[in-house]
Amino acid sequence: MKLLTFHRNNVLQLGIRTEAGVIDVAQASEGHAGIPLTMDAVVRGGVEAMKALQGLVEQPAVDWLLNEQDLQPGPCVGNPEKLICIGLNYKRHARETGMAVPETPVLFSKFNNTLAATGEPIPLPDNAVQYDYEVELGVVIGREARHVSVDAALDYVFGYFTVNDMSVRDLQFRTSQWLLGKTLDKFFPTAPYLVTADEVGDPQNLRLSCWVNGGLRQNSNTADMIFSVAECISYISQYMSLKPGDVISTGTPEGVVMGMTEKIWLKPGDEVVVEVEGLGKCTNLME
Repeated sequence: MKLLTFHRNNVLQLGIRTEAGVIDVAQASEGHAGIPLTMDAVVRGGVEAMKALQGLVEQPAVDWLLNEQDLQPGPCVGNPEKLICIGLNYKRHARETGMAVPETPVLFSKFNNTLAATGEPIPLPDNAVQYDYEVELGVVIGREARHVSVDAALDYVFGYFTVNDMSVRDLQFRTSQWLLGKTLDKFFPTAPYLVTADEVGDPQNLRLSCWVNGGLRQNSNTADMIFSVAECISYISQYMSLKPGDVISTGTPEGVVMGMTEKIWLKPGDEVVVEVEGLGKCTNLME
């Protein structure tokens, strides 16, 4: 199932993307109890919530269907308690940066102020210069995970999405802590869809791509990850409880500006498009 959010009267509404159009869950659920109305409610509602939504998909009515092109998308991840990112998690990306291949996952965090949707302009403040893009596979946790094994880790995934984990390199490396260069407003824009895990299958065989002003910059596959999605989830869960709705962004492949000989950083007016195979595109204009 492809879930999404869209703006209506300054409120984020829940939708389900189908071939016929987007099901407006709020409208379709009128008179029916137990149907989740927000992305958080779906993720935290587990099997029963998904059954309720599946009922809407199986019995759609024309009055519930919206034209996706008419909608203003919102971020697809709800309101996560934790937003955890994995650094240097692709072999060729680690090599292009000149950094050592890590022996354990490199963790850093972002906050909810970084959440943005496809189509939103991304501000590039004039107190920094080295603005960079990073296409990544995002993961949303579906149930509480604590001390889970690698073999069981994917059972805790609700779904996957495309994200641009944007960075400001001159701020990122100002100190040994990366936080400042990762947490500017709107620096985690997502594609429209949160795609449930059953539709994605193997997360270690997905193409990732990034274009800047139409030129291909990143073109890789999640098979190049140093630590698989399952290994990342298992590792994090040994130290902190992962809750339903928590987000893990699993690292970026080679092709970022930081790894280039001639570094032409993002600037206002640039258009960045990122895509993970089967999960949709996220397009944003820098301003």
